[in-house]
Amino acid sequence: MSQALEPEELVLAAEFPTPTGQQWRELVAGVLRKAGRLPDQLDGDVTDLIATKTYDDILVHPLYTESDDSSGMPGLAPFVRGGRPEGGVLAGWDVRQRHAHPDPAVARKAILADLEHGVTSLWLVVGAAGLPVAALADVLEDVYVDLAPVTLDAGPAFREAAEALLEIHSDKAVPASAVSGNLGADPLGLRATTGAEQDLAGAVDLAVRVAAEFPKLRSIVVDALPYHRAGGSDAQELGLSIATAVAYLRALTDAGLSVEQAAGQLDFRYAASADQFLTIAKLRAARRLWSRVTEVAGGQAVPQRQHAVTSPVMMTRRDPWVNMLRATLACFGAGVGGADAVTVLPFDHAIGLPDDFARRIARNTQSVLLEESKVAGVVDPAGGSWYVEQLTDDLARASWAFFQSIEREGLDSDFVADSLAETWRRRSVNLARRKDPLTGVSEFPNLTEKPVVRAPTPAAPSGGLPQVRLAEAFEELRDLADAQPARPKVFLATLGPVAAHTARAMFAANLFQAGGIETPTAGATETAAEVAEAFTASGARIACLCGTDKAYAERVPEVSKALADAGAIKVLLAGKGDHSGVDGYVHMGVDALAVLRDTLTALGVRA
Repeated sequence: MSQALEPEELVLAAEFPTPTGQQWRELVAGVLRKAGRLPDQLDGDVTDLIATKTYDDILVHPLYTESDDSSGMPGLAPFVRGGRPEGGVLAGWDVRQRHAHPDPAVARKAILADLEHGVTSLWLVVGAAGLPVAALADVLEDVYVDLAPVTLDAGPAFREAAEALLEIHSDKAVPASAVSGNLGADPLGLRATTGAEQDLAGAVDLAVRVAAEFPKLRSIVVDALPYHRAGGSDAQELGLSIATAVAYLRALTDAGLSVEQAAGQLDFRYAASADQFLTIAKLRAARRLWSRVTEVAGGQAVPQRQHAVTSPVMMTRRDPWVNMLRATLACFGAGVGGADAVTVLPFDHAIGLPDDFARRIARNTQSVLLEESKVAGVVDPAGGSWYVEQLTDDLARASWAFFQSIEREGLDSDFVADSLAETWRRRSVNLARRKDPLTGVSEFPNLTEKPVVRAPTPAAPSGGLPQVRLAEAFEELRDLADAQPARPKVFLATLGPVAAHTARAMFAANLFQAGGIETPTAGATETAAEVAEAFTASGARIACLCGTDKAYAERVPEVSKALADAGAIKVLLAGKGDHSGVDGYVHMGVDALAVLRDTLTALGVRA
């Protein structure tokens, strides 16, 4: 009895023919043709019809192939795959917690709790927007600053704060060779935030001193958050960070530092958003850009040291618990993207000063990803993903082009402000139309949620670039509706049985509740009189018809007249069409903010 010969190599799905890219495109074309979305004359690839576009006009395709891959090794220039050969495998990334509570006693207690439960470094906001500079020694009295490095964020008071922190190291007998962290000078970022000139010469003097005396300490943060908070895109954030870093590099080398020494004084701070792939690509592209800059400047290619912060722009005040999910995605993207340090902002960041629970969730988000999910257990987990590699390359090229424009126009030119404003305008349109949905705010709002109350955060520097949040326009309407003696209402005039109107009634309820408007419903109805009677009982003054297209064709004139006779000042319809007796339409892609503002105005609600 003969034995069957075993193949030398087992190939997955070897019995199936290998599909080609062209076969896949033909199948895509067939689906689009069936859906009526394939034009008679097609210019370009059929997949362009189902590609999406980022705010940097980068096309994200549905399929990537091996030809899109790019090479590189971790720890080697251009450092796309990481600044260290071992990545975070040995120690993970630096878990950095932000503290800005102005009460030294509260801050001290919170800092010790963080350090005892997984935090490995501190980001302290000092000065008018946080802790008093004079209280720094008391706050850090029980902290081993040689084991838990401190990064300062002192705004215009950076020199005083730096001296205070260095004195703390001296008092604790920490040798100069062991002092690490960052003294947090960023006069150019502060100028963008405040619109006022800042002390660049003081930052340069500080950096020269630190480079000479403290080999592990850094003095300057290239903070890209002001540009992110102004509504900028990922490429704009990267381009502006590189332009800022180049300005610092020029000033530091003019003061006598080598390119390597000057680059060694800089940390880069970037926003990590809930778009995990763009976050991964942004951090990888940033390292590539900075490697190129240091190389062109005449030095050796230098890896960029990155501090990723979960985006303050994406944080919401309404249904803030969802911020935990957003922060988890952002933290995952930052870790996979190779950030050296990560800060997860507490879920109540947009409301005020975080409480103990919020800080615990923030640090535990990182602990779970590091210790249980083992996100840092692989060097460059995204490496070799054809999508991520191509997205990294596209984003690097777009960022470099924007950086070159800044070099021509100037870092503080109108070009920068206008470019950021245009991106925010485009983003605002998509937010208003709910193309960029915000769970818990513009989608699936909860009108019965109990507000989360926190002590107010000290006023941060302002006066320069605007500081925006994605949810603010919808939250303003929710605040306005909540402030009324009685909650505004829009009656859902549902036509026919429940199964016939549920989809559009849910859509309409979701839309109106995003503006704080209650949506009582008629339920199953058979006649116009039933709808009108339920409308009267609801106490509403505006109605929205919800049903099938067939029901609309047969019943809209009769029902809309019955509603008008019952006192409806406005009759809307969930869907599209041209129906007599209807004053407006709500549907997918409608400007939800405009509909909500018009509805509240019609109900007599004013700001």
